[in-house]
Amino acid sequence: MTEPADITAKRERLAKLASEISRLRYRFDIAISAFLFEEAHELGPVIRELETEHDRLAASLPALEPTRPEPVTPVLLRRPRVARRPIRR
Repeated sequence: MTEPADITAKRERLAKLASEISRLRYRFDIAISAFLFEEAHELGPVIRELETEHDRLAASLPALEPTRPEPVTPVLLRRPRVARRPIRR
Protein backbone atom coordinates (compact mmCIF):
# COMPACT_ATOMS: atom_id res chain seq x y z
CA MET A 1 0.00 0.00 0.00
CA THR A 2 1.41 3.37 -0.96
CA GLU A 3 0.85 6.55 1.00
CA PRO A 4 -0.39 9.82 -0.44
CA ALA A 5 2.32 12.34 -1.29
CA ASP A 6 1.42 14.73 1.54
CA ILE A 7 1.74 11.99 4.17
CA THR A 8 5.06 10.90 2.70
CA ALA A 9 6.29 14.50 2.79
CA LYS A 10 5.19 14.82 6.42
CA ARG A 11 7.01 11.61 7.34
CA GLU A 12 10.17 12.92 5.65
CA ARG A 13 9.84 16.20 7.56
CA LEU A 14 9.37 14.20 10.77
CA ALA A 15 12.58 12.28 10.10
CA LYS A 16 14.48 15.51 9.39
CA LEU A 17 13.15 17.04 12.61
CA ALA A 18 14.21 14.00 14.62
CA SER A 19 17.69 14.19 13.11
CA GLU A 20 18.00 17.92 13.82
CA ILE A 21 16.78 17.46 17.41
CA SER A 22 19.31 14.71 17.94
CA ARG A 23 22.12 16.89 16.55
CA LEU A 24 21.14 19.85 18.74
CA ARG A 25 20.85 17.68 21.85
CA TYR A 26 24.37 16.43 21.16
CA ARG A 27 25.63 20.02 20.86
CA PHE A 28 23.78 20.86 24.08
CA ASP A 29 25.44 17.97 25.93
CA ILE A 30 28.88 18.97 24.62
CA ALA A 31 28.31 22.59 25.63
CA ILE A 32 27.24 21.60 29.14
CA SER A 33 30.20 19.26 29.60
CA ALA A 34 32.57 22.00 28.37
CA PHE A 35 31.02 24.50 30.84
CA LEU A 36 29.70 26.64 27.97
CA PHE A 37 26.45 27.39 29.75
CA GLU A 38 25.55 30.42 27.60
CA GLU A 39 25.65 28.32 24.41
CA ALA A 40 23.66 25.55 26.06
CA HIS A 41 21.12 28.09 27.32
CA GLU A 42 20.67 29.40 23.76
CA LEU A 43 20.09 25.89 22.40
CA GLY A 44 17.33 25.09 24.91
CA PRO A 45 14.50 27.12 23.32
CA VAL A 46 15.47 25.97 19.82
CA ILE A 47 15.35 22.33 20.87
CA ARG A 48 12.03 22.88 22.65
CA GLU A 49 10.52 24.53 19.57
CA LEU A 50 11.64 21.69 17.29
CA GLU A 51 10.34 19.08 19.75
CA THR A 52 6.95 20.82 19.83
CA GLU A 53 6.79 20.83 16.02
CA HIS A 54 7.87 17.18 15.96
CA ASP A 55 5.15 16.18 18.44
CA ARG A 56 2.42 18.09 16.57
CA LEU A 57 3.48 16.59 13.26
CA ALA A 58 3.63 13.07 14.70
CA ALA A 59 0.16 13.46 16.21
CA SER A 60 -1.28 14.57 12.85
CA LEU A 61 0.00 11.50 11.00
CA PRO A 62 -1.86 8.19 10.92
CA ALA A 63 -0.19 5.34 12.75
CA LEU A 64 1.95 3.02 10.68
CA GLU A 65 0.63 -0.44 10.08
CA PRO A 66 2.48 -2.89 12.26
CA THR A 67 4.82 -5.07 10.28
CA ARG A 68 4.73 -8.79 10.74
CA PRO A 69 7.78 -10.17 12.44
CA GLU A 70 9.67 -12.71 10.43
CA PRO A 71 8.88 -16.22 11.49
CA VAL A 72 11.41 -17.89 13.70
CA THR A 73 12.67 -21.20 12.40
CA PRO A 74 13.74 -23.47 15.21
CA VAL A 75 17.11 -25.12 14.86
CA LEU A 76 17.56 -28.53 16.34
CA LEU A 77 20.79 -28.89 18.23
CA ARG A 78 22.79 -32.05 17.99
CA ARG A 79 23.78 -33.70 21.19
CA PRO A 80 27.48 -33.66 21.75
CA ARG A 81 29.10 -36.98 20.94
CA VAL A 82 30.35 -38.87 23.91
CA ALA A 83 33.80 -40.24 23.42
CA ARG A 84 33.70 -44.02 23.55
CA ARG A 85 36.27 -46.01 25.37
CA PRO A 86 38.28 -48.35 23.21
CA ILE A 87 37.32 -51.98 23.67
CA ARG A 88 40.08 -53.99 25.38
CA ARG A 89 40.45 -57.58 24.42
